[in-house]
Amino acid sequence: MENIIDRQIYTVSGLTEKIKEMLEEEFPFVWIMGEITNRYIPASGHYYFDLKDESSQIKAVIFRGQANNLKFEPEDGIEVTGFGRISVYAPRGTYQIILEYIEPAGVGALQIAFEQLKQRLEKEGLFDTRHKLPLPLMPRTIGVVTSLSGAVIHDMMNVLSRRFKNIHLIIAPAKVQGTDAEKEIAEAIEMLNQHAQAEIIVLARGGGSLEDLQAFNSETVARAIYASRIPTVSAVGHEVDYTISDFTADFRAPTPSAAAELIVPEKRDIIQRIQRFKYDMTKSIQHYITDNRKNLQSLTKSMKSPRHRIEELRLKLDHLTNRITIWAFQRLDRERHRASLEEIRLKNVNPISYIDKYKDINHSIYKNILNIKDKYINNKQYRLKSMEVALAALNPMAILQRGYSITRTVNKGEQQVIMNADRVDLNEQLEIILAKGLLRVNVQDKINS
Repeated sequence: MENIIDRQIYTVSGLTEKIKEMLEEEFPFVWIMGEITNRYIPASGHYYFDLKDESSQIKAVIFRGQANNLKFEPEDGIEVTGFGRISVYAPRGTYQIILEYIEPAGVGALQIAFEQLKQRLEKEGLFDTRHKLPLPLMPRTIGVVTSLSGAVIHDMMNVLSRRFKNIHLIIAPAKVQGTDAEKEIAEAIEMLNQHAQAEIIVLARGGGSLEDLQAFNSETVARAIYASRIPTVSAVGHEVDYTISDFTADFRAPTPSAAAELIVPEKRDIIQRIQRFKYDMTKSIQHYITDNRKNLQSLTKSMKSPRHRIEELRLKLDHLTNRITIWAFQRLDRERHRASLEEIRLKNVNPISYIDKYKDINHSIYKNILNIKDKYINNKQYRLKSMEVALAALNPMAILQRGYSITRTVNKGEQQVIMNADRVDLNEQLEIILAKGLLRVNVQDKINS
């Protein structure tokens, strides 16, 4: 049995560090190929993703400095080949590859970048035909953005001098490939817009590889073309070459020479068209004059003398004046008759006659009310006297005046009038009410009837 003292025991951190040293020593730099998946870009700008094949996957990272130099956008689903070094992320105990460079597998990075930028700008609407500006029919001044060292300017000048010698060119020199090319092209477009002398801007350069045309496939140049207030023509490369500037510009020409032929017509053709227009216009004016002369002659024959016309209008005016006068008098008579009828009607409804009539009725009603009131009062007074006589006859005091008296109990709580001797006890005290005064007596004897 192994001696427990001889055992080497690692901490988790120590073992992880040991593994990290071994991996980094064994695989300092390696080439790796796989498909990008689970891409994640935090605020730091670093690219985190997994590289996978049919049976395995490994975590990978590209730091922001290296990512800025890439010619394409790493996206999920892209098969790439990369160069980097193996490292271990100690806090999680996982290994990963830190990539210094990657490129698409099979398709070039520039082609991938071209397709990605094209799709993004198309979604934003930079290629929409609704934003395209119309080209001028006959530009007098053309701005050309190109390199002074190429043959483009000479080719365009030869074409323009052959087609129309009076065209003015404004050359805005710029690099058409290499470092700072896209920046100089965009600044040249902006400069021509600021001066506002050119009526059309041509972006011109000869053909080349995708790397040579990279400046015209940049987002900077595309947005400068889109922002231009002057119509732009993209004449970059050969007929088979298409760039982002071709899609963004208002018009695309396959070559710079073709652009010169398309935007400037032949002077000879213009002169012939002007002469034809002049001939057609002269014929039209002659026909117009002839037709109007015939119309004038016809109108002259049919037109009457102004004096006769004035006399007719005077007669018509007199006739209308008479008609208006007759109508006015008739209308006045009708209004007078209508006023008379209204006056009679008003008299019939005169309120004064109604007041006198109802005053008599009111006086008669007043007299009737007074008679009824007197009769009612007399009747009530007669009934009152009759009731007073009857009430006096029933008054007990009147009976007492005739010698009668009222006898009632004293000591039995409620005083009661004595009407029966049986209800009185001997020696009981009684009160006798007389017409004048009151007697208190004791019962000495009683006789029942």
